[in-house]
Amino acid sequence: MAILDILNYPDPRLHKVAKPVKEVDASIRRLIDDMRETMYDAPGIGLAATQVDQHIQLLIIDTSETKDHLQVFINPKIIEKSGVQDYEEGCLSVPGVYETVTRAEKVTVEALDYNGKPFTLKAEGLLSICIQHEMDHLLGKVFVEYLSPLKRSRIKNKMLKLTRHK
Repeated sequence: MAILDILNYPDPRLHKVAKPVKEVDASIRRLIDDMRETMYDAPGIGLAATQVDQHIQLLIIDTSETKDHLQVFINPKIIEKSGVQDYEEGCLSVPGVYETVTRAEKVTVEALDYNGKPFTLKAEGLLSICIQHEMDHLLGKVFVEYLSPLKRSRIKNKMLKLTRHK
């Protein structure tokens, strides 16, 4: 396994739309394992393949306190949404920035798991937020795009300044 580089906003590669995974094979499982190591090392609770410059429909999430309940979503599709909730979100691609975003309170998602087996999951609370946040990455969208143009511009400038000082 390897720790992968996470793209930082406003990197244009974060805006690429991910393509469906054609086959869940050893290379996909290896990427999942590398993403898991990367996410836990960061540390984070979710990571989309887009964030590690792999533009396929794959994301991983672990909202457990013990960090031992990894959930894998390959080719995820939200088939139902309900309710509304505000949540202060952060992102491994926008380090140190936390802003309130409004999302659906509950979602039902269909996807394939680590072995390519289809499943359906009903999620609410933090898991629902995380699924929606990571799925946005697969559409080429970063959470700061829900913010006002002024806030977004300030965050972009802050991130660019941080990149220059590395």
